[in-house]
Amino acid sequence: MGALSSTEQAAVEAASAEPMLAQVESWAAVNSGTGNLEGLEAMAGLLADAYSALPGELELEEAASVEAVDPDGSKRSICYGRNLHLTVRPEAPVQLLLTGHMDTVFAKDHAFQALTWLEPGRVLGGPGVADMKGGIAVMLAALKAVEANSGRDAFGYEVVINSDEETGSAGSAALIAQAAQAKRAALTYEPAALPDGTLAGARPGSGNFSFVIKGRSAHAGRNPEDGRNAVVAAAELALRLAHSKTPGLSINPAKIDGGSPNNVVPDHAILRANLRPLTGDDQEIAQRLIANAVEQVAKEHDVYVEVHGGFGRPPKPMTGEAEVLFHLVRKAGADLGQAIDWQPTGGVCDGNNIAACGVPVVDTMGVRGGKIHSMEEYLIVESLAERAALSALTILRLAGGGA
Repeated sequence: MGALSSTEQAAVEAASAEPMLAQVESWAAVNSGTGNLEGLEAMAGLLADAYSALPGELELEEAASVEAVDPDGSKRSICYGRNLHLTVRPEAPVQLLLTGHMDTVFAKDHAFQALTWLEPGRVLGGPGVADMKGGIAVMLAALKAVEANSGRDAFGYEVVINSDEETGSAGSAALIAQAAQAKRAALTYEPAALPDGTLAGARPGSGNFSFVIKGRSAHAGRNPEDGRNAVVAAAELALRLAHSKTPGLSINPAKIDGGSPNNVVPDHAILRANLRPLTGDDQEIAQRLIANAVEQVAKEHDVYVEVHGGFGRPPKPMTGEAEVLFHLVRKAGADLGQAIDWQPTGGVCDGNNIAACGVPVVDTMGVRGGKIHSMEEYLIVESLAERAALSALTILRLAGGGA
């Protein structure tokens, strides 16, 4: 371990001593699947109570309305839960952003609802324990420890804990972008990329699209030539997109909705697809590929194609500023006896959106664990204290101009 100042040592010890496990057990007992508005409201209340231990102005802000396309092609607005937003010392010379999410992928009626000790006292299984109720507890512990520090007036920060990260943060993207303005750096509390604590470095972008295809119905036996088969057009569009992938762009046509009875030429179909570009240039290529494929399919099949969606997660490259921040975190880890490394990952998160605002971000400051988004999700309990200490030390050094 490296030498810590007395201030740093006090913050590290205070962060590690916070009752994070009890918080995780309490919070994970509340189902907060992205679509469970009642559960999210309960979770927002619990978090507001917990984070009220910090100074500043705390609000539960309504999410923006988001448009979705139903299987029949109609559009509707989706409601998300309220987002926690805390602002502390906005006039301070150094400003940081810390983010997390309260939602999970486990719906209200999902089979995975209970906590189970996989290894008593060491490994806890349960919905959201790693992704990311453990991370929210780590963030709070670190901030409480830093707030007890005499140098706290040198920096301010905003905390955003949103309710829709697992579905792309469409309802909270504007709040995150606003909170990212003029920040020196950002920390996001997704779980570590690997159980050994490895951080996620560069990330691709992600775009979700719904292609609504409108053809013309006809009798499949009497006059099929008068019809315009929307399902066939959707299938060709899926193939065109899939065959357009490049080394820097993965394309996944995932689902086709629509169709008709067997004796009717279908006049309606919706293709759902996900595209993941590695860089901004790859995203521009993807947009051109989409436009070309849509134009060709519409022309060849004499159908109308309406495109909904977009790239909600921009690519997050490893910039020079980001490398400086990662090295600061690595040095903090080394001084605590923690080996910190990072690697590119194929996943996306709110770190993508923060980086797109020009703010360097480490977005896997949360707990060590694994098998997230499955019924085998688990948290390594000792990592609560480890990562809280790492965050407290990182925040102190950022506040002192260390990056």
